[in-house]
Amino acid sequence: MNIDISSNPGRSAGRPREFDIDEALDKAITVFSEQGYHGTSISDLRDAMGLTAGSLYKAFKDKHAIFLASFDRYKQVRNALLDEELGKANNGRDGVYRMLAFYAEGAHGEGGRRGCLAVGTAVELAIFDDEAARRVERSMDRFETTFEALIRRGQEDGSINRSIDPNATARLLLSVVQGLRVLGKTSPGRTQTFSVVDVAMKLLD
Repeated sequence: MNIDISSNPGRSAGRPREFDIDEALDKAITVFSEQGYHGTSISDLRDAMGLTAGSLYKAFKDKHAIFLASFDRYKQVRNALLDEELGKANNGRDGVYRMLAFYAEGAHGEGGRRGCLAVGTAVELAIFDDEAARRVERSMDRFETTFEALIRRGQEDGSINRSIDPNATARLLLSVVQGLRVLGKTSPGRTQTFSVVDVAMKLLD
C-alpha cells in the first residue's frame, strides 16, 4: 500500500510523493528487532526507512505508532509464511515438526542474531505497555492454539501418542520455540538449533 506524503494542501500542484508502507515497515522491523524499542530513535527509523522526519510524522503519530504498525506487519508476514508451511503437512506430527523447524530456521545465523520482534516485545515492553502486551498475548495464544490443534490432529491420525496432554505439550513446545529465539542471539549453528527440534519431537512419542 502506498502512503501519500505530499506536503500541506497549500503547496503548488504536482505529483504527490508516496512511499510503500509495507516496504518501509519491513525496514523498521529490522531496526526494532536488532536494537529494541528503547534503543531505537526516530533518526534510526528515518534512515532505515529512507524517509524524512516530516514524511515519517505525516504517516505515523510517533515512534510508538511506528512500532505497533511494525509489529502487526511482522506477525502478518510470519503468520502467512507459517500457514503456507503447515499447509504442506502430511499429518499432525509432520505439522508439529514443520512448525518447530520454521522457527528454528530463524534462530541461527544472521536471523538469529537479529532476534524475534515478538519475543523482544514480550521482554522489553509487555509489562508496562498495554497495547504491546495485547499483541504479544495474541501472538503467544496463536502459537499455543496451533500447536495444540496439530497435536490433536496427530492423535486422531495416529502419528502422535494419544496419552500425552495436548494443552500442556503445546505450551511446552511454545516455550521451546521462544527459547530458541532467545538463544539465537548467541549465534548458535544450524545443527545445534535443530538438535533441540529433534529432542522436542520425542515428546510426541
